[in-house]
Amino acid sequence: MDLELPLAFEIGSLVVLTLILVADLLIILKRPHIPSTRESTLWVVFYVTLALIFAGIMWIVAGGEFAGQFVAGWLTEYSLSIDNLFVFVLIMSQFSVPRRYQQEVLMVGIIIALLLRGAFILVGATVIENFSPIFYVFGAFLVYTAIRQAFPGDDAHDDDAKRENFIVRLIRRTVNISDDYDGAKVRTVVNGKKMFTPMIIVFVAIGVTDLLFAIDSIPAIFGITTSPFIVFTANIFALMGLRQLYFLLGDLLDRLRYLHYGIAFILAFIGVKLVLHAMHVNELPFINGGEHIEWAPEISTWVSLAVIVLSMAVATIASLIASSREKSPQAPEDAAAAVAEEKGTPATVEQPPAPDERR
Repeated sequence: MDLELPLAFEIGSLVVLTLILVADLLIILKRPHIPSTRESTLWVVFYVTLALIFAGIMWIVAGGEFAGQFVAGWLTEYSLSIDNLFVFVLIMSQFSVPRRYQQEVLMVGIIIALLLRGAFILVGATVIENFSPIFYVFGAFLVYTAIRQAFPGDDAHDDDAKRENFIVRLIRRTVNISDDYDGAKVRTVVNGKKMFTPMIIVFVAIGVTDLLFAIDSIPAIFGITTSPFIVFTANIFALMGLRQLYFLLGDLLDRLRYLHYGIAFILAFIGVKLVLHAMHVNELPFINGGEHIEWAPEISTWVSLAVIVLSMAVATIASLIASSREKSPQAPEDAAAAVAEEKGTPATVEQPPAPDERR
């Protein structure tokens, strides 16, 4: 089913979303700080509400089918983005990024992710339009990714974070990098000599991570919709609230122990859906004589949406129940110290002094 949306709606939507992202970036640059739980919650609620409003507008403009495709695609990308946060935590810890500047790092990562995913979306849409059997490839790749996600090994996220080490080592060998950070600056002056700060390595690590996740996520959402506009806007909405979600979830990430099973099930489901769709529109001469396989069912958008929501709900609830059963009563300070010892990070973060204390 081809999507037909007014061109003015598509252009207007992209302009508004771009303005929101620019405004968010300017706020961070003007006031770098450690967001409170209340602030992070309000921003996450704002972006989720904005996505639902956008889905409602799309329902009015294009109909329920396409609004459902957007919601299903957005939820899929959002769940995969939460998995990204595990690696982001490791990168921030590995390079000892000052916590008050982590918002800027995450925002740069979001911009890099949007650029990379935009390129992948353009390529993917072109390939799908001219070579429908690519759905077989996408489907098989997602099933493989799902198996890898479900059985990652004990240090899977550590491995993801360490994949950038080769590139990081190359940068260190070819670029002069200072030992210390200079706020959020990428360039600084040390003993009269201009040098890059460690922030450049953090940006590269985040960028490589975004590339790896884009390779997994773009085929997944193309299994829900083939509209480049829906694919790109779903990615924008999934990434816009990621920065605030990073600070909101915090140590809760450690308790989402079954999240990867939920994500794996979603990827496997979409992979099977893609293979069935490829069979239904089959054109390969060595499969069924190049004829369509009529018995292969087409899974509807609403069934996909239900599977995605239930998978994430079950994984999250099961994780929290398991965590609450194992968690022994302890003071907040002790809990913070335990998490810090496990992650190898400071148990507390020093807040910037209040205006009255600076005088």
